[in-house]
Amino acid sequence: MSGGEVAGILVAVFWAILVSFLALVLVRLAQTLKATTKMVTEVSEQAVPLLADASATVRSAHTQLARVDAIAADVQEVTANASALSSTVSTAFGGPLVKVAAFGYGVRRAIGKKGLPEPDRTVVGRTLPGARRGGRRSRRSKD
Repeated sequence: MSGGEVAGILVAVFWAILVSFLALVLVRLAQTLKATTKMVTEVSEQAVPLLADASATVRSAHTQLARVDAIAADVQEVTANASALSSTVSTAFGGPLVKVAAFGYGVRRAIGKKGLPEPDRTVVGRTLPGARRGGRRSRRSKD
């Protein structure tokens, strides 16, 4: 056997090993692709109903949010109406009620002083300092 024949046999053996290795890799790759295809099919079969349910849930949530928005708008309107009513009632009844209360206070004071004798506040033709009508003392001076 010559050197060229030995070299040819070595190249053929290495070529056979390389082809066997590539065939093994291709077989494993084909198995992986089959498993991946099967898994993607199963995921798709399960994902489609889940996506449909999620879509229905989102639609329902959107409807509920629209209702809540309408309710919030109604509550805001009711609050504004209650505020307007409160200020109207305060304006309509507040002034007259204060006047009635002041009148009642004045009447009570007048009735309370009616029964008491008026003290003499003059000393030889002069009024005592600090003496005022109604018997009240001035707060500024304590004479």
